[in-house]
Amino acid sequence: MTTRGTVTWSRSQVYAVHPNGSRVMSDGQREIQAKPRPPTRADVARYAGVSTAVVSYVVNDGPRRVAPETAARVRAAIEILKYRPNVNARALKKGSTDMLGLVLPDITNPFFAEYARALEMAAAAHGYVLVVANSDANEAYEGRIVSDLSNRHVDGLIMRTVLPPSGFRAMTLPGRPIVLIDCSTPVPGYAAVGADGRQGARLLVDHLITVHGHQSIPLITGDESSAEPRERGWSDAFQAHDLPPGPIIRTSFTLRGGYESAQRLLSWPTRPTAIFAASDQLCTGALKAIREVGLRCPDDIAVVSYDGTTESEYCWPPLTVARQPVQAMAEAAVSAVLSPGSSADYQLFETELIIRESCGCGTQKSPSA
Repeated sequence: MTTRGTVTWSRSQVYAVHPNGSRVMSDGQREIQAKPRPPTRADVARYAGVSTAVVSYVVNDGPRRVAPETAARVRAAIEILKYRPNVNARALKKGSTDMLGLVLPDITNPFFAEYARALEMAAAAHGYVLVVANSDANEAYEGRIVSDLSNRHVDGLIMRTVLPPSGFRAMTLPGRPIVLIDCSTPVPGYAAVGADGRQGARLLVDHLITVHGHQSIPLITGDESSAEPRERGWSDAFQAHDLPPGPIIRTSFTLRGGYESAQRLLSWPTRPTAIFAASDQLCTGALKAIREVGLRCPDDIAVVSYDGTTESEYCWPPLTVARQPVQAMAEAAVSAVLSPGSSADYQLFETELIIRESCGCGTQKSPSA
């Protein structure tokens, strides 16, 4: 070891530069390998024997055509070197991240899970990736999620907010569009998509009254404003037949909410002959309560539900439902967020009455309502 001024040199320290840019330092019997740097576009170009522009054309599938043999050579170099394009650099150059944000209150809810899948497919059809976040139906957490997605520069946001319209209007995503889903009414200043809950509920209750002769049909519903149209549709059906509406039990939109609400109904001296549940989750919980007291559905008590998720078809008995057109609503929401102003501010979709066994019909066919 020799010392010159303030610099100390060790004869045993030797550095070697590897082709991937890493360095190995030999220090006596020790060998320390520095962290390899990721391969760059220039590395791929050198390996494939082409220009960096050609690598870009292959990676981005244009704008210029590359000969098949050359493109194959570039792809082989990318695979061997394990090159991954710098998405941040590409987004900066393009002015777009090709990402959309989705905020939902409860991703475990089968309806929102199916909605998220449909939105993901619709976004992918336009070349976008969907980033999904769960707000746990918490207003403060929802606000933080929106802020975080904004900082990540998503190109737009689709969300099912838990805020009332007055509170949501204070939330913005500067320079990028927001589309609201599962909206029962228009929201001034925002594009919104929703299903006609009033029409769907009326169809269900009218079916129970007209076809099966039920007159006492309690409603199990959530305590959110989004459920209000379903309550109005339920009431409309009774008015159309000059009948007083049955009782309402309000709870959370959960399995437990449906279960506990049905327990209350079944404990009354005069047991109802049918139940309308404002969501598939509420209905599934109600079915558990019905079975536990030894009753049979629909022989002893009929049930119908709003949502029409895949789960409703495979539970027992299969549920008669007002089905929301999830795929169509998802496509409308994605189109609205990618092309702001190209469609109506509020798009309302009709539901479809699907007749199965839980109402007592014992058929899988949908009637012409």
